[in-house]
Amino acid sequence: MKTDAVVPIFANHVDDYKGIAQRILTENQQSRIFIFRGQLGAGKTTLIKELCKVLGYHGEVTSPTFSLINEYDSAGNKIYHMDLYRVKDVDEAVDFGIEEYLYSDAFCFIEWPDIVMDLLPENFYTVEIETADPSTQQRKITVMYHV
Repeated sequence: MKTDAVVPIFANHVDDYKGIAQRILTENQQSRIFIFRGQLGAGKTTLIKELCKVLGYHGEVTSPTFSLINEYDSAGNKIYHMDLYRVKDVDEAVDFGIEEYLYSDAFCFIEWPDIVMDLLPENFYTVEIETADPSTQQRKITVMYHV
């Protein structure tokens, strides 16, 4: 698997996420699969909310921690937001039909993706969110394209 070179994006405040979401979607169009990595509370769901808004969804975006998948329809885009934290193994993911979502040509935003890495399409993005400065709200966001 090849990963393209990356340039980090810094968010000084959660209000910066709107512009960052626009930039991510504008600059990264080779795949609609985005996996999100970061510690609990890093801002994964918050960034996904902004991505959904940029894609034209104006309803409430919530973490699918218990439902596993939330589906949003917007301006001609189907969006699947997945939180796989509670999925025990890859068989459970296959049983709920994850492959149908991954290969649907819809946007898939996946939190806690480790259990399904072998099921992902060949091309996808990793969005990594790190706390850049623990004394502030600053985050370092890195987007990597995997081929």
